Amino acid sequence: MTTHQVTSDNSKRRHKHEGKQKHIIAFIFSIVLTLIAFATVGAAGEVNPTFTVILLLVMAVLQVVIQMGYWMHMKDKGHMIPIMFMILGAIIAFTAIVMAVYWVWW
Repeated sequence: MTTHQVTSDNSKRRHKHEGKQKHIIAFIFSIVLTLIAFATVGAAGEVNPTFTVILLLVMAVLQVVIQMGYWMHMKDKGHMIPIMFMILGAIIAFTAIVMAVYWVWW
């Protein structure tokens, strides 16, 4: 194998750096989600309150996915353990909230 073949093979295997473009798109998407959430809350008298709550929850979930994926790099390889711990923490928190509500209303 020549040196040129080895370098071209190594460059294909290397992790491609994201660059500025994906970060700028993620930042703009985060800003748009925030503006939609503010506009929804600002129009509270004109919009159904149930729709407002559901839309805000959807916006919050999308915002978390963007923040974790692009700014904390959870979409990259090697981040499965932190993801598993975050999911476990969410399950424990959800269980604690459900049990607290059940205990209060029982």
